[in-house]
Amino acid sequence: MRRFGPRWLAPIAALALALGLRAAEPAPVQELQLRVFDRFQRLAPRPYTDVPVRIVDLDDASLARVGQWPWPRTEVAALVRRLFDMGAAVVAFDAVFAEPDRTSPRQLLERLDALPLDAPLRARIEALPDHDAVLADAFAAGRVVTGFVFTDAAGGRTPRAAAGFNYGGEPFAHLVPRAGTVANLPGLEAAAAGNGAFTVDPDVDGIHRRVPLLFAYDGALYPSLATEAVRVAVGARAYSVKTAGASGERSFGQNTGITQLRIGKDVTVPTTSRGEIWVWYTPPAPERSVPAWTVLDGSADAKRIDGHIVLVGTSASGLRDVGATPLDPVSAGVTVHATVIEQILLGQYLERPDWASGAELVYLAVLGALLAIGIPRVGALGTAALGVIAVAAAAALSWRAYSAWHWLLDPVYPCLAALAVYLVGSLQNYLRSEAQRRRVRGAFRRYLAPSLVDELAAHPEKLRLGGEMREMTLLFCDLRGFTSIAERLDPQALTQLLNRFLTPMTEVILSRRGCIDKYMGDCVMAFWNAPLDDPEHARHACEAALAMTAALADLNARIAADAARPLPALAMGVGVNTGACCVGNMGSDQRFAYSAIGDEVNLASRLEGQSRRYGVAIVVAENTRARVPDLAFLELDAIRVKGKQQPVRIHALLGDERLAASASFEKLRDAQQALLAAYRAQRWDDADAALAACVALGAERGLDELYRLYAERIRAFRATPPPPDWDGVHVADAK
Repeated sequence: MRRFGPRWLAPIAALALALGLRAAEPAPVQELQLRVFDRFQRLAPRPYTDVPVRIVDLDDASLARVGQWPWPRTEVAALVRRLFDMGAAVVAFDAVFAEPDRTSPRQLLERLDALPLDAPLRARIEALPDHDAVLADAFAAGRVVTGFVFTDAAGGRTPRAAAGFNYGGEPFAHLVPRAGTVANLPGLEAAAAGNGAFTVDPDVDGIHRRVPLLFAYDGALYPSLATEAVRVAVGARAYSVKTAGASGERSFGQNTGITQLRIGKDVTVPTTSRGEIWVWYTPPAPERSVPAWTVLDGSADAKRIDGHIVLVGTSASGLRDVGATPLDPVSAGVTVHATVIEQILLGQYLERPDWASGAELVYLAVLGALLAIGIPRVGALGTAALGVIAVAAAAALSWRAYSAWHWLLDPVYPCLAALAVYLVGSLQNYLRSEAQRRRVRGAFRRYLAPSLVDELAAHPEKLRLGGEMREMTLLFCDLRGFTSIAERLDPQALTQLLNRFLTPMTEVILSRRGCIDKYMGDCVMAFWNAPLDDPEHARHACEAALAMTAALADLNARIAADAARPLPALAMGVGVNTGACCVGNMGSDQRFAYSAIGDEVNLASRLEGQSRRYGVAIVVAENTRARVPDLAFLELDAIRVKGKQQPVRIHALLGDERLAASASFEKLRDAQQALLAAYRAQRWDDADAALAACVALGAERGLDELYRLYAERIRAFRATPPPPDWDGVHVADAK
């Protein structure tokens, strides 16, 4: 089993750091994410739709005509009455009347106590109507929503709760506790149909993107000014708060926060986990506002007020009720509340789904892991191409989610974090390559079998060109998938891997009287019965093949256990053939080698190539099997290999004499012979039945690939029968 090695430690560490930062969401990460969402809004703001929401603006012109703010409450009362006369459905104030009107008669009397006033004059002044009472009467004449504000400083009078809240779970745990309030005069609150907070909390960078729809204060819940205006407009009596993990709302079984606020029975507003709404701003819309002075002097068009929710607020620069939004650095605060009401009435919401953060973390983890693993496997260029595709896909998906479904998904942080992982991995590869270049390796040693060295030492005259014909057993061993392994490893690691593989294979061959002909990269060619006689050359070669598979298993176990220098697990194929070959010193006068050539050599090489096709480790020709009949051979097929016309029966070598003598293997061998007989006789039903028996008996022998191959062949021949002269021989096109 492969494990991450040191080449992956640095990028994986960078990925872990990026995941930790994203999960912790420090201020810089939040600000980066919010800037992306701002960009979305600037690219595609909400189109303004003329819905029954209007702002009566206490603008600079109104202040110039009527006077500085605060106006006398009688003037405000006149404004309220005029709005109701024009047909306003609800009048909501983005302002607080926390103190008595200083221009009220009784307030004037208190300031005139030092002056000598006769009793009749004092009585006449006291008989004048109180300005706050006049405003309260105006409030009571229609549906008015008063506004109040929460403060960071403790204290203040508890605001009046004009509506109740129903909730399941514990919404208070997800709301920011408020310390104090600035509330309206009790008489004004009592006369109003509703009472809501116009507090708006900016994000860490001072921009208003989310507006609370409800607040927690002194153990009670309070609505925002916008939601209270909607509640009064639709005639609802209460709110319902739903949280994930309660009230029928689920988020993987967890109580992850507030999910929605229902106003009455018919209006449902999705929220963030903290009970906020993402404000989807429109470009500046002058038609949204009516100057207050035009209402007072009667010049305003009543159709622009009739049936509307009217917000009374100010855009006057001197009153400082301005804040930054994604579209406007100096937007009036009342515009924010009006935008929220418009979204509620239109049902148009921006949402950041509760699964969004988890999805972004998963995307980052998968992309980062692919990059960390890909850099050593496919190189920096291939990994960079993967990264570019992933970044483009993330950007396209995020934009599609925003434009089509109004979801806010962050593509930037996962992509930037993945870029950091890529850079760290590339830097690590570069540093490793530089270190490898500084290490100079000596030339490859030339391997000679000890028996050959002894022979040549005793008879130096044999160092001449020429050869002899001998019956020999030849073995080819090759690593599977070596090209892909080589692409993933640097030269130093590749050299180490080959050495660790070739050393035990060489020891096995030499210990069984074999001679190493040559190493061809990851391939070993060996032969028996030359230069010294070996009557048991076929047996020794087969025993070596079995021992090599055992040695490879041991090597893979040591590779997996070597945490200091981990290497990939290895697989190999072995081909064995026996026949007459030419063997001797071959080459030039300047350089030669002891080697074997001939058709039987080529056949052994072809058999090694067939091991992958048939899904077995060792493929042995019939000539070899006939010389060692007591080993556990299983006939695979009759094939015609590339470059030869004569077919050859091939066998899988599965074990030694003990396995061959076992009852389970004899059953498997009989079932295999039945399969081959039915297959070659084109009795496909019988072949399928025998195949099923083979699958059951061969499951523990690792023969799945072999039987998948035969299942495919039988299925293909059922569909397209072989020609009449078919002899059951398979033509092996590949080497």
